[in-house]
Amino acid sequence: MACSRGAASPDAHTQRRLFAASAGYCQNPECANELFVDASGKSIHIAEMAHVFAATDGGPRTNPNLSQEERGTFGNLIMLCANCHTMVDKAPEAFPDKTMLNWKREHTNKLQGLFGAVKFGDRASARQAVEPLLTQNHAIFKQYGPHIDAANNPESGATEQWKRKMLTRILPNSRRMIAILDANLHLLGNDEKEALEKFRQHIDDLEAFHIEGTNEDASRFPADFSNILKDCA
Repeated sequence: MACSRGAASPDAHTQRRLFAASAGYCQNPECANELFVDASGKSIHIAEMAHVFAATDGGPRTNPNLSQEERGTFGNLIMLCANCHTMVDKAPEAFPDKTMLNWKREHTNKLQGLFGAVKFGDRASARQAVEPLLTQNHAIFKQYGPHIDAANNPESGATEQWKRKMLTRILPNSRRMIAILDANLHLLGNDEKEALEKFRQHIDDLEAFHIEGTNEDASRFPADFSNILKDCA
């Protein structure tokens, strides 16, 4: 998985995070290649860290506005097998940055669905699975959200701390809740299904802002989602 691109090369922490996000599979959703392969009694890897925006000016999907350090961050990298890496770099016009970022998100959502979705027989059990995630997200928002006083001080580090909490806690928790609720649509009323879809779009907007760096305004958290499955009668 080595990448010799100077400052655009990811550090050890980013490399570990990339592999953890891949779960050992190419992040192209149309590719099922495992990144570690047993061959003649040896374990070899075919994992390659591909840059979404090129590591160097003039490369595939060049974005000259990015610094060398920004080009080596987690958000600008995706874990692919050697074949897919070659493909996206030799035909960058067919694989623009939005496509590659969507691959990464789809892969994450797929994994979270596999590991987080359980079908329950009653509303109370489903609520018990969702409630701790809701509670944690709410507590994080209250303590670190953009409304706190420290967020107005650019030297406080509050903005970076909020983004870290968003990426490591709120978004994963939210995707897990969506996966659980999607598996239990049979337990939801029509109003709750509507609240779920509003929440899904809210999370999609947050991912676009915090992961892809879009400037679009995110939809607001749907207040009625907090009470989903709460009335278990």
